[in-house]
Amino acid sequence: MSGRLTIVRPGLPLPDAQPGELVVPFDEFRDWTKDGRVFAHLLRYQEGRLLVHRLESAGRPLPLGLALRAMSRGRVWVEDIGGRRRMLTAGLLAGWAGQAATEPFRVSTLLRSVAASVDAVERAGRTPRPMSLDLSRSPLYMRTDLSFGVRAGGSVGHIAGVVNTLDSFTGPAIVLTTDDVPTLEPGIEVHRVTPGEAFWNFAELPTFVLNDACDAAADKALGGRQPAFVYQRYSLNNFSGLRVARRHGVPLVLEYNGSEIWMGRHWGRPLRHEALSQRIEQLNLTRADLTVVVSRVMRDEVVARGVDASAVLVNPNGVDTERYRPDVDGRAVRDRYGLGPFVVVGFIGTFGPWHGAEMLARAFVRLLHDDPTCAARLRLLMIGDGAGMPAVRQILSDGGAGSSSILTGLVPQEHGPEHLAACDILASPHVDNTDGTPFFGSPTKLFEYMAMGKGIVASNLGQIGEVLEHGRTAWLVPPGDVDALAAGLRKLIDGPELRRDLGAEARREVVARYTWREHTRRTIARLKEIVDVNADGPRAAARA
Repeated sequence: MSGRLTIVRPGLPLPDAQPGELVVPFDEFRDWTKDGRVFAHLLRYQEGRLLVHRLESAGRPLPLGLALRAMSRGRVWVEDIGGRRRMLTAGLLAGWAGQAATEPFRVSTLLRSVAASVDAVERAGRTPRPMSLDLSRSPLYMRTDLSFGVRAGGSVGHIAGVVNTLDSFTGPAIVLTTDDVPTLEPGIEVHRVTPGEAFWNFAELPTFVLNDACDAAADKALGGRQPAFVYQRYSLNNFSGLRVARRHGVPLVLEYNGSEIWMGRHWGRPLRHEALSQRIEQLNLTRADLTVVVSRVMRDEVVARGVDASAVLVNPNGVDTERYRPDVDGRAVRDRYGLGPFVVVGFIGTFGPWHGAEMLARAFVRLLHDDPTCAARLRLLMIGDGAGMPAVRQILSDGGAGSSSILTGLVPQEHGPEHLAACDILASPHVDNTDGTPFFGSPTKLFEYMAMGKGIVASNLGQIGEVLEHGRTAWLVPPGDVDALAAGLRKLIDGPELRRDLGAEARREVVARYTWREHTRRTIARLKEIVDVNADGPRAAARA
């Protein structure tokens, strides 16, 4: 019998195993259950724990709790990265099991209740009202995703970028969030929403339940204070920002990064309650006072759905040019991975289906195949992790490029700059949407690359081709073309002066136009214009 079994939730780094401890990533444990290996572990361990990011966001992990109970002879518990524990006693598991047994019979009641709340907000419409915008007050920023332990990626960069710069134009921001946000500036007022445990083991249902929790938490966070406005990063099935803004008589700024319905159909699986989700998404878009989107393609989408074009701001993503800059020292990263003498092609991302990571892997294999001497002077550094990683790993291995490639795995957001600094060339090989619809993204990696002052090879796709200029700030190639991508990389590999010049121009461009401060300034400026036009009465003094 072994000492302890530790199962680690996705998104967390694996801890060092203690003597007698077996540490298992969640994905590996899931494989145990699929192929029957789990039966070999029954009653094998003295104790078991489930490692999560935060206890408050752990929900009701009944299946994992029961599995740990079945595999352990002693105590079992949930533990977060801060060391706090919640013991999974027989009584607690029995209570959870009882709740889970009754919840299927309460799903229809929950959905009717949510639909009734949506009805009420829809009926309220856009009733004429005096709208105040006192920018000396604090805005309420709402992050309402049910995703936890996210340490890096575009969403992290966007949230921190906006929140960290709001106080240049408003009172200090108040942040309401379901989870910690990396790289927020010290001193920002943060309040956490604790998701309820009801319906936790049902797909999508917790996102409906979260509305009331966010609504109540917002009032508690404000503590009687009147916010300047409410800013919500839209998430699946959440309309709490709209309710909070209307209750306080202040504008709602909705940050919309794409249709959750579309993403479910094309990047995941269709939503079970798609009709109700569609209503909520449309409600947010048509009732927000200002909808901020990152690209012209996304603006065209929401306008086609009935949103007034004058209430939509196209605002590309940005970058913190103090955090990402050419003089960041990447030597420690180069030393760690043995990159000292090599020309390094770099990529950072979450390996999503739109990132083109597989395309970059194929192009790198092509480079080594066409010129075997490249292996002696070239390395590929792919920073991050995600759904596309297994395919990338397979492509590199099958193509004989495994020994020339470094796959770092997840790197926390705060360590991103030093990893990019370790690279000589940075690749943004984004690909078209598989359904033929226009690419609607504004990749945060693009602006981070530019700020680092490195030579960039990027797909001439959507906003990427609008922000970058071929031959001046980057080397652009047709999206999805492995040969063209390999040729573009080769151009910069063999041209150190070219990549130096491209990088210097890219840095100048991003500092002038695409900082997070400039992004936030544009949002506040448009909001002031809208309130000036629509206010029925005198507007409170706004501080520029």
